[in-house]
Amino acid sequence: MINPDISVTIAGIRLRNPVIAASGTFGYGSEYAEMIDVSRLGGICTKGITLNPTPGNKGVRVYETPSGLMNSIGLENPGIAVFIEKELPRLRTLGPAVIANLSGFSVEEYAQGAALLNESSVDMVELNISCPNVKTGGMAFGLDPEIAGSVVTPVRRALNNKPLMVKLSPNAPDLIAVARACVNAGADALSLVNTFKAMAIDVQNHRPVFDNVSAGLSGPAIKPIALRMAWELCGEMPTVPVVALGGIACADDALEFLMVGAAAVQVGSATFAHPAAMIEIIGGLEDYMRRNGIAALGELSIRA
Repeated sequence: MINPDISVTIAGIRLRNPVIAASGTFGYGSEYAEMIDVSRLGGICTKGITLNPTPGNKGVRVYETPSGLMNSIGLENPGIAVFIEKELPRLRTLGPAVIANLSGFSVEEYAQGAALLNESSVDMVELNISCPNVKTGGMAFGLDPEIAGSVVTPVRRALNNKPLMVKLSPNAPDLIAVARACVNAGADALSLVNTFKAMAIDVQNHRPVFDNVSAGLSGPAIKPIALRMAWELCGEMPTVPVVALGGIACADDALEFLMVGAAAVQVGSATFAHPAAMIEIIGGLEDYMRRNGIAALGELSIRA
């Protein structure tokens, strides 16, 4: 019987398997260590961190919808310096590759944050360009190719010791154009999708559920759309490693994304309902490959 190799290398970083904890859903890793064997994961994307401490949003932050979850957390975090000093040492002891999710509200903040992470022990940086650009009226950096490139360029310059993965927004009018701009500006890999912009109404109180009106939708409801986007991106940019996410809750979900060309997957909302979801996905991938005589992950792709 074949003993499948489920390891994957992304931008020079080797992961023992293609299952990564998605940013914002796994804290800084240690929060889940008492419930699951965290060392079995391929990687951990940290909760989004910014140059300076950020308090996050007021009011309702999480709201369940049919087959989905909406959140408006607001990037609450202690700041990059505190992360490096207090959270990163514990995170490094857990075993998986460490991917720091870098967020910001201006190009200058992104670049300064990248410079600090460049000197840290993180394995990779995932640049979140879904943050609001305060200089352009709150429009997310990732919606426009030119603006996206203007962020990636200085981050790439500051991040000369680490690989850079850019997390794309599914809300961009032309996702492929944004992706190309990011790669042209120096991105080594791409991850998608971030949450979809959505809203909910509190009918009893006659007002929006969230203070900010809109929030990010994740969970099983978005999987078919995320899968279509991953298919299109992998087809348009076959040489760029793509890490896919969006509603992945079981091994079959992960297999779908790997089959359309993704190099790895991230699991987020599923972990809230079922903390062992990622461990079960890893086992499910191995079982599928054994049953079907597949020796390596690259053989899963259905593309010619």
